[in-house]
Amino acid sequence: MAQALDGGLAVQMRGVFKSFDGVPVLKGVDLEVARGEVHALAGGNGAGKSTLMKILQGVYPMDGGEILIDGQPVALTSIQEAKAAGIGMVFQEFSLVPTLTVAQNIYLTTEPRGAGGLINDREAGAKAREVFRTMDVQVNPNATVGDLSTAYWQLTEIAKALAQEARVLIMDEPTASLAKHEADALFELVQRLKARDISIIYISHRMDEIYRIADRITVLRDGRGLFTRPLSEVTPAQVVEGIVGRQIEGMLEWGARDAGEQAAEPLLEVRNLNAGPRVRDVSFTLQAGEIVGLAGLMGSGRTELARVLFGIDRLESGEILLRGQRVDASDAGAAIAAGIALIPEDRRAQGLVLDHSVNDNLLLPLLPQVRRGPFVNDSEGRSLARSLIERFAVKVANPSRAVRLLSGGNQQKVVIAKWLGTEPDLLIMDEPTAGVDIGTKSEILARIRELAVSGKGVLVISSELPELLAVSDRVLVLRDGSVTRELPRQDIPDEESLQLAVQGV
Repeated sequence: MAQALDGGLAVQMRGVFKSFDGVPVLKGVDLEVARGEVHALAGGNGAGKSTLMKILQGVYPMDGGEILIDGQPVALTSIQEAKAAGIGMVFQEFSLVPTLTVAQNIYLTTEPRGAGGLINDREAGAKAREVFRTMDVQVNPNATVGDLSTAYWQLTEIAKALAQEARVLIMDEPTASLAKHEADALFELVQRLKARDISIIYISHRMDEIYRIADRITVLRDGRGLFTRPLSEVTPAQVVEGIVGRQIEGMLEWGARDAGEQAAEPLLEVRNLNAGPRVRDVSFTLQAGEIVGLAGLMGSGRTELARVLFGIDRLESGEILLRGQRVDASDAGAAIAAGIALIPEDRRAQGLVLDHSVNDNLLLPLLPQVRRGPFVNDSEGRSLARSLIERFAVKVANPSRAVRLLSGGNQQKVVIAKWLGTEPDLLIMDEPTAGVDIGTKSEILARIRELAVSGKGVLVISSELPELLAVSDRVLVLRDGSVTRELPRQDIPDEESLQLAVQGV
């Protein structure tokens, strides 16, 4: 760690205070990031990570404290001022325009101009190519972003920041949408950026990633800085305990469950489903009180299968039966009425109306419960929303505020709460712990187990194999749109064995 500090400090945030609606969010937080350092920032939902980074980006003004960049005090009152100071952000939810080319996205609002003030796309392409050359990666600047994989979107985001001469990069859950080999390539790029004296603030809930690439870690809890330590001097267990304020034991330990006598008729029966290239002749059953995991590489058809079961994507052939009754797979409303709920893969794009309030989001699938004739009973609606907030421990100071202002973990709790409020018989959960902190992750995994114990059926899709193994009674392995293997949990000795099955070995 001494090496990382030898070059001096790139960022100093001292005694930062911030409140919203009179509720303190940051209470005198300090953060120091050295030049050429990868500095991990960790904390639970509502700890203040996002607010602290938005202050550094110039999105929010701070109520108190000071910020120094390269030793000089700065007033970051706008995103433009933060960019001018060398602060760049790589978002977890991409900020790219899919219909534009890579180069056009990189230089959006800063386009090179030619004669007559017209945009010079050729020069933009040449400049983008040079940025990628310095990153030592191969990306076609003229490719349309919407035609590229998620990994290339991530590289374009990083290039966009570097093109603006960022000397400090904030990376917010950068591997959340990446496959393992894509994440490995990103880590190699991070090391190359570090060698160029670029500082990286790395926000992640994944301990293995943090210990792989970070030099130091700062843990926030309840709006305060708990500690800043070199990773070599703190164990993962100590980091987790710092984040959640308690020890989490057994979160990822699987225990065989007694589901009682298996019913003669399964809760869910899927027969020979076909839907496009990603769902091909899929058949399986799921019992009441059972948790079935879906494992597979990106593109294996896991999400597509979930969407077909919920009536979003068109079913070409096959049958879906719930408690022996055929479900109209052409309509999500019919799936909901039959007792099926889906926690979607992308909570921001598919699970929430971001500019609507927490109350409104919670009530969207529950309006029949609070409708009185053509009108909604607002008092009953607020009461129902409040009970869901309490039941699922959603941290929100004011339920009337927009849901986009919540942390990622609390947003996920809202998505889960609103669908569990419908009391479904079958819950399909697509990447339910993506981008949430360790404490929330343990709560979600515990909730999945509780649902099964209560007699509901749960279908879980997760790229996090340890989590899949922690809760599943059986695991179905998908490859090229088909179920290639069905594995009872007791027959999977470890994560490596499941990984080999996923890889088709």
